[in-house]
Amino acid sequence: MISTSVSVIVVLVAFVNGARNEDDIQPCAKVQTSSSVVPLGSPVTATCVIRDDCPLVVGRAVHIAWRLGDRFLPSSPVANESGRVSEVVIPSFNRTREFLTCCVQASPLQVVGGVEIRAGYPPEAPQNLSCQTNLTTPNTLTCSWDPGQQETHLRTKYSLHTEIWDSNENHTYELQPGVHRYTIPRSGFGFFLDMKIYVKAVNELGEATSAPIVLEPVGAAKFDPPTILKIETMPKKYGCLKLSWSLSQHQAWMHVFHLNLEVRLMTADSSQWNEQPILVNRVKTTRSVDQCRLLHGTQYLVQIRVRYQQSPWSEWSSSQSGVTLDSAPTGRLDWWMRVSGDHMNKQLNILFWKPSKQFRANGKNVSYIVSVKKLPGENGKLCSTMENYCFFQPPVRAKKVYLRAVNAAGRSSPTEVRIYLPRARAVISDVTVIPQDDRSMLVQWRSLLSSSLTGFVVEWRPLLQTDLSFTQFELTGRNQTLLVITGSFEPYKPYGISVYPRFKDGIGLPQTVNAYSRQKAPSIVPKIQIENIWESRVELTWDEIPLDQRNGIIQNYKVFYCDRKGPINVVIADLEARRVMLRDLNNVFVYEVFMMVSTFGGSRNGTTFEIPMKSFDAVAVVAIVIVSVVGLLLMVIFSVMTCFSNNKRLKRRFWPAVPDPANSSIKRWTSESTQDSHLAFDNEEPNPMYLSHLSFLDLTVKLTKEDDDPWSSSAEDTSDLGESICGSPFTPGYSGSNSDSVPYATVVFSGPCNSPTPHVYLRSESTQPLLETEESFSPKCYHNMATNGMPSEQCFFGPSHDCVPVKGADPAIVWDDFPFLRALSLNDTQNG
Repeated sequence: MISTSVSVIVVLVAFVNGARNEDDIQPCAKVQTSSSVVPLGSPVTATCVIRDDCPLVVGRAVHIAWRLGDRFLPSSPVANESGRVSEVVIPSFNRTREFLTCCVQASPLQVVGGVEIRAGYPPEAPQNLSCQTNLTTPNTLTCSWDPGQQETHLRTKYSLHTEIWDSNENHTYELQPGVHRYTIPRSGFGFFLDMKIYVKAVNELGEATSAPIVLEPVGAAKFDPPTILKIETMPKKYGCLKLSWSLSQHQAWMHVFHLNLEVRLMTADSSQWNEQPILVNRVKTTRSVDQCRLLHGTQYLVQIRVRYQQSPWSEWSSSQSGVTLDSAPTGRLDWWMRVSGDHMNKQLNILFWKPSKQFRANGKNVSYIVSVKKLPGENGKLCSTMENYCFFQPPVRAKKVYLRAVNAAGRSSPTEVRIYLPRARAVISDVTVIPQDDRSMLVQWRSLLSSSLTGFVVEWRPLLQTDLSFTQFELTGRNQTLLVITGSFEPYKPYGISVYPRFKDGIGLPQTVNAYSRQKAPSIVPKIQIENIWESRVELTWDEIPLDQRNGIIQNYKVFYCDRKGPINVVIADLEARRVMLRDLNNVFVYEVFMMVSTFGGSRNGTTFEIPMKSFDAVAVVAIVIVSVVGLLLMVIFSVMTCFSNNKRLKRRFWPAVPDPANSSIKRWTSESTQDSHLAFDNEEPNPMYLSHLSFLDLTVKLTKEDDDPWSSSAEDTSDLGESICGSPFTPGYSGSNSDSVPYATVVFSGPCNSPTPHVYLRSESTQPLLETEESFSPKCYHNMATNGMPSEQCFFGPSHDCVPVKGADPAIVWDDFPFLRALSLNDTQNG
């Protein structure tokens, strides 16, 4: 904007201040420079000459000033008589474009002349000239080049020049400034005619020409991607494939020429193409291409590209697949075996294997056989599977088994597998795992020195997968204590990594750790449960986070709690116990609690909940204590009063009266004794709680000679009859039929029981024995008195040796002395 303004000012001032003639108008001053376009940074010299007839200087002293843009420059007057000539030197012109003006110092300053100066660089020679022929319709030849690294700051023109040698045709194609690409039409070249091509660059400071190239246009053609028609398996040729191919429809006319071909292959289970493509020279599309020295029985993906002589390669074709001929597997298998237990607690050997670097499956549907015999056959087969592991129980005393790979074409050579027994030797410690990326982890461990140690086995598997086919392993030497394991490790998922020591005679105890390739905060925080609440303590528990939601190794559980006014307290819980005790709490506050769970990858906070503390009132506590003490005292007083009370009804309520068989009769038991034995209530039947058993035995009237004295038989024959009266639990030789009861008496009637006895409380087999202080007043032997008062010599009472028959001399018997006999006599009279 400043340069444009100065230019306009110079023109206007020169017009106004110029000397007027009839024919033309001339400016007051003339400014001359060595060049209006100079190299950037070069010196510039300018001279200003003022005309004598310039109205601004007529009759005045002249003082000339120079200005470059808006900046004044020092000047030096040229020695002359008038002093109207001035010269200025610019040591380095470092602007790409600027106005230099000559001024006369007046009031105001008057511009009397000026000139525009431009600066830049000469053009560089164009670089990297290349041309490419388009064989599709329309056919063209496109050339492009690089103008160079340096900016010229000047208007630079480019032109493309071609010279066809055989036809002596020369063509020049002018380009617009800044354009560095040109497409030559089909009329400007021949496919099979050599031609010379170069580019020329020109600006105001000079010109430059690129290095020429000589080419045959068809040799500069980039073909379209070719097409693989089919891939065939070559019969009787192992590891060979036959490719049939063609060019695109627009370039099919080139089938008569020899072309160069490149082939690249990739196995179906791989993700990378072979590093170096296979070059096939001078091939026509009418010929198929054979590719050999490939793996046997392997599926390949194939791509090709084509070019003519040294032309650019075409793009790669689309992929096509083919399978080589199957052959028997070759090479050995790497293996590792350890002892495992099944659900029946039987020890089984589990064998893992993987292909070694030398192993070739040479076919599809490869299976594996483990057998105890080296020669192939059905006998001795332990397992057959298509997995990379199997369980088996080897025969007793077997020291080795054999592993083979099998496909449709045959079997591999056997791999010998030695059977090692587990040894309870722990030599490994401090196993650590350092993740490196999602495809590798560094495993380190320490080992004790052992002369029988032969190496180590590092085994790893994803813990969320139950399928053992995901198990991988690596074998190391005895001096190696670190290993980088590789594979596709899924982030935030746990992996179990075990290190086993191998000895000459077995496998030692492993050390196992869990590891993650990457960790982050857990997906969930467990829900806290209140286990117990005391006056100033609270016990909290929670469940373990599921393995698939941990996202890393749990480092700690932190429980934060606070009341609404107090500070925040933190308790770190034990990882295994998963419980904490919050102590020194105030029971008048409500506490807010939440948990934070942390891994190496981050932390997550749980939800906040409130714990209402139990309020224990001191007055209530005192009242509870008083009530308890008073109740206890009342119970003691009641017990003492009951023990020493003279109230028979109350006393017998707790201690029932036990009748004395020696001073009792059925009549008295029925009337008097039973009335004192229990409390009688209104409309209530007598309580039979004191009668455990009553036996009425009907004896036949006519007794045989053998049976006329049933009582004289042994206690075993008469059950409890004799023992009940003569025997006693406190007399030697006592033995009863019921060990849990103490029989007192058994009453036997010789006739039928005609008269009803609804309430008979004859104590027969009471579980409550007589008091030891009470002595039995019953005689050991009683006479059975007949109704006529004559004594009988029968003894009914027992096995006592003192019980001998005696003859009664005195018929006058005092019945009150024998209440039992009196009751029997009364009963006999009634039956009679």
